[in-house]
Amino acid sequence: MPNKPKVATQKNRRAKLEEVRRQQRAAERRKTLVFVSIASVIALAIVAAAAIPLYNEWRNDPSRRSFSSFGVALASAQCDAEQTAAASGTNDHVGPGTERADVTKVDYKTVPPSFGQHFAAPAPFTRKFYTVDDRLPMEQLVHNLEHGYNVVWYDETIQGEQLDDLRALSEKIGNDEGGSPHFIVSAWDTAYGAFPEGKHIGMSHWGASQGIRQMCGQLSGEAIERFVKAHPKSDSPEPNAA
Repeated sequence: MPNKPKVATQKNRRAKLEEVRRQQRAAERRKTLVFVSIASVIALAIVAAAAIPLYNEWRNDPSRRSFSSFGVALASAQCDAEQTAAASGTNDHVGPGTERADVTKVDYKTVPPSFGQHFAAPAPFTRKFYTVDDRLPMEQLVHNLEHGYNVVWYDETIQGEQLDDLRALSEKIGNDEGGSPHFIVSAWDTAYGAFPEGKHIGMSHWGASQGIRQMCGQLSGEAIERFVKAHPKSDSPEPNAA
């Protein structure tokens, strides 16, 4: 009988020790769970930080956007009827590198021009968008018209979201036809005349026999799509040019 208290004490000590160990193990498991949870959150944040911009870039890719998402609807664009005139000026080169190098500015009869004399070198075929700060001479862009390009001109009122839409639209249309960008957007140069009152967007095409132009009051992807599809590069004085 005298050993019973001693045995009970030993059992109690073992039980307390086991409880302490159990609590330590539980604490370690909680630490591990917290660590794994934090690591998982960090990993998800890293993945999201990389994936979200890629998703937004994919979603906002101009090629994925509908024409109606650029600017206003055709019915609200305040577009005039197309104007046509008998075209002239095929292979009529002036300016640098020609026999008429002194002709550095052509007096085009319409705003915007859709045919006429032009510089011998066209605008680069890989460039689709020009701002007021880097636009090329009108005479170069008219040469691109001769090759079947459609050129869209915009005035100084086109800013902010409209300007962003025009830039994106130039990428969407300019990358059609197997990557051959027969489409250019350029800031208008008022040295060649003023847009009609209330008009801020102009479109030009040099057809095989006539020049075509149209003016609109507001940017409309639908209006530009209609114009481009109605006047393909095949209808031009030099449809096989680059």
